[in-house]
Amino acid sequence: MSFDGVMFDLDGTLLDTLADIAAAGNHMLTTLGLPPRPVADYRYLAGQGAPWLVEHALGSEHQHLAEEGLRLLKAYQMVHGLDRTVLYSGISELLDDLAARELSMAVLSNKPHPATLKAVEQKLGRWHFQAIQGHSPGGPLKPDPAAALAIAEATGISPQRWLYVGDTRVDILTAKAAGMFAVGVLWGFRDEPELREAGADMIITHPREISELLSRSAGRIQSR
Repeated sequence: MSFDGVMFDLDGTLLDTLADIAAAGNHMLTTLGLPPRPVADYRYLAGQGAPWLVEHALGSEHQHLAEEGLRLLKAYQMVHGLDRTVLYSGISELLDDLAARELSMAVLSNKPHPATLKAVEQKLGRWHFQAIQGHSPGGPLKPDPAAALAIAEATGISPQRWLYVGDTRVDILTAKAAGMFAVGVLWGFRDEPELREAGADMIITHPREISELLSRSAGRIQSR
């Protein structure tokens, strides 16, 4: 199988946003008069959308604060959501390689759509992404494959010819449900057992392994 496109999750895959996600979550909590959570908690609170993060950060006894909490979280993220965010090591080189190969690139995130667009523009603006999609109110969240399939349709690339790259169970389930090749990364927020249990087709420790996979795939096609 050869691939024509690479679809990326954002937080924990392209960008190390953990400190900023934790800062936004703890701003929400302390503004509401609640104690902050350790940064490590946000490895598991992130990845399933802002409403899910707010609900689980607040806990069952504070669900009456969820609407205000979500407003606070989103407002903080739009102003300070990239204060500490950096690209993971090796991502710049990977994206340069994908651009040189003239492969389509896309970003699909459960982060709110405006914050997703801002993050890509400010931190990844030197590369061209054919599609950038975050979560919009009322729209499907990953692992629902609808958004991934819509990107495939809009770009004219069949799902089977996409690599989908992400760091959580949600990402792997999205890729599998969409019929894409699921690559789990270990530099992000979660660990290998979670990715393996979710059914990742490949688990990698460095972005260069994506380039190596693409080269092997191209080599097999050329040798036929």
